[in-house]
Amino acid sequence: MRAVVFHGPGEPLTVEEVDRPDCDPEGVVVETEACGVCRSDWHAWQGDWSWIGVMSTPGLIFGHEPVGRIVEVGENVSGFSEGDRVTNPFNLADGTCHRCKQGHQNTCERSVPMGFVEFSKGAFAEEYPVRYADTNLVKIPDGVDPVDVAGLGCRFATAFHGIAHRVDIAPGDWVAVHGCGGVGLSAIHVADALGANVIAVDVKQAALDKAVELGADETVTVDEVQDVPQAVKKHTPRSRGADVSVDALGIAATCRNSINSIGKGGQHLQIGLTTSEEEGEVSLPVDQIVFDEREFLGSYGMPAHEYDEIFRMMATGKLSPGKIVSETISLDEVPDTIASMGEYDTVGIPVCNSF
Repeated sequence: MRAVVFHGPGEPLTVEEVDRPDCDPEGVVVETEACGVCRSDWHAWQGDWSWIGVMSTPGLIFGHEPVGRIVEVGENVSGFSEGDRVTNPFNLADGTCHRCKQGHQNTCERSVPMGFVEFSKGAFAEEYPVRYADTNLVKIPDGVDPVDVAGLGCRFATAFHGIAHRVDIAPGDWVAVHGCGGVGLSAIHVADALGANVIAVDVKQAALDKAVELGADETVTVDEVQDVPQAVKKHTPRSRGADVSVDALGIAATCRNSINSIGKGGQHLQIGLTTSEEEGEVSLPVDQIVFDEREFLGSYGMPAHEYDEIFRMMATGKLSPGKIVSETISLDEVPDTIASMGEYDTVGIPVCNSF
């Protein structure tokens, strides 16, 4: 089968003929219909995240925002059959640990990141395997476009989990989102759907225009203000600050700006992972966090059972992840698309839907 193969940090990705994946007794093999192209793929291609144990090795097949039809089922799988259209979270759980049994499969103690390790191939390929299928697979409702499902991917799913389940947002609350890439735009769309007033923050006008289309009520253009947190606060009642602020990029500046945009008792949500510049470490105004009783929360992926919430909101028109998809591409275009992400020119989520 054809797949995009990694040859080392910064080395050109190539489309090659590779062996089709084996089917584990507890797993399935899926024929790929679509897969989102994520900035995390770019990070892995660059060799980032060694500081959190992600070591990209030659031979990897990236791709962790998939949807497709099952073509082979392991002998111990009970909940799925050949022909089922499915998706799955990128962080595959084993279903047996303490966190899994509490319903937090996204932080499974033995979580495996699909497409980032040799024994869990990704979906930039004609077929891909899914471990522990009964725990990780999600059936797609009839009539849902596979491109829309790929648009859910890790970015939309992580944003949904963070906005809907990690922070406390009530209708009318003020939510600031710093960074309007794929995950930031997803966070804006979800926060708007939950009734929040949303402030979008970015350096690019095209990204801010897309944010308004997806529900942002106010915008802050970073290059046009001297103090980003104060510019955010001016949009809130009595300049008190946001109730929730999201760092959807992961650089030191956006993290600190987000922390400083919230008011007393506010919540900061960290979705963006850091780059090689920070290597996971960012200095924060700890004393002010204490004085104001601010909270710092993280969001990592989404457990499989929360997909049903998204599908119900899609069915009623409250969420439309397809609106965040910027373009559809072929498998042959994936290498150049990943390489171009270092230029930060993409607005929205590219999806590969031709294999």
